Amino acid sequence: MGFDAMTAHWDFAYGPKRLLELGQQLTYPILGINVFHKNASTNVFPPYQILERAGLRIGIIGIASNIVAKTMPLSFSKGVYFTTGLQELPGMISYLMHTENVDLVFLLSHLGIPQTHKLLSEVPGIDVCLCAHTHDRIRHPLLVNDTIMIESGSHGAFLGELLLTINNGRIVAYEHTLTEVSESIAPHPVMQSLVEQALDPFRSKLAEVVGQTLHALDRSTCLEATMDNLLLQSMLETTGADMAFSNGWRYGAPIAPGPITMGQLYNITPMDPVISLVELTGTEIWQMLEDNLEKTFSIDAYQQVGGYVKRTAGLRVYFKMENPKGARIQSLFVGAEPIDPYHSYTTAFVTEQAVPQCLGTNRRDTDTHAVDAMRAYLHRHSPINLSLEGTFISV
Repeated sequence: MGFDAMTAHWDFAYGPKRLLELGQQLTYPILGINVFHKNASTNVFPPYQILERAGLRIGIIGIASNIVAKTMPLSFSKGVYFTTGLQELPGMISYLMHTENVDLVFLLSHLGIPQTHKLLSEVPGIDVCLCAHTHDRIRHPLLVNDTIMIESGSHGAFLGELLLTINNGRIVAYEHTLTEVSESIAPHPVMQSLVEQALDPFRSKLAEVVGQTLHALDRSTCLEATMDNLLLQSMLETTGADMAFSNGWRYGAPIAPGPITMGQLYNITPMDPVISLVELTGTEIWQMLEDNLEKTFSIDAYQQVGGYVKRTAGLRVYFKMENPKGARIQSLFVGAEPIDPYHSYTTAFVTEQAVPQCLGTNRRDTDTHAVDAMRAYLHRHSPINLSLEGTFISV
């Protein structure tokens, strides 16, 4: 396809300094109107770029994911801070239209559908928005404040194509197609060669079959997911903890019924984090889950973080999705017993996204990483028959 510009999210795992260095190697810019140096309050990345196509001047603005400093490891945002872009966007649109004399303004947003929708409803002047982060498959463009907005899934599984008809520098018609990137589409020979080269050193390890599953493992469901149940059950068996938590991630291509390979285990947790333990009181668990439910279902889209509900094993949560902040959980059980607010429960987790650093006591790492734990679980239980357990129940 070729690229004209990008914005960022997980790219910050390199650290902002290294990401800037890598950006210099690209043939297109990383754009981020909402990413600033903490000390100088200046943009870390260019906020926009100008393209000329078919006699038109097109301004492109980038908004990076703004949850990097909220929910991800501190190294991801060292020395930088993020905004929603709400304050910066109107002035930039005006500058592009009246100083740069652009015909069209495009927005690359990694805020996700809810936040981007609210932003566009409050800030007019964007002609087209290409959205990402929530992995939604938009088959018919959303029209928000005269902005055409699309999002095209995730994992490279779909290609969103937007054909614009322009008259006198204005969009007068458009056609949108969401195309599945199926096996019937032949890969580009050069790109396929690069993929093969990258895989070659690891091919035998990734192809090793380590178990079988009778049902599909995926992360497409909001309250609980079979893929995460494999991870969580593995953590419980490895540690003997009372309960386990992982983050409500959306990445990870589905695993079809049949053999499971090492490559697919890395697909579940690509960073292969260490399994950690912490002692949490019943009150801390309740408050942590209330906070997570607010970040998932807040009536204010700016307070959402774009993920699914925190994944858990060993708990059952009955909640009202529509209730206000702090009042969603109706009852909470550990196993078959109501949670004791004063009791300390041994809790297994992976990454601070699952259990924030500010919670609990006696936080420590085990000697086992996530992939090894899942491999051992599969060795003991394959073929596995994991289903949805009803850990979060909306009442």
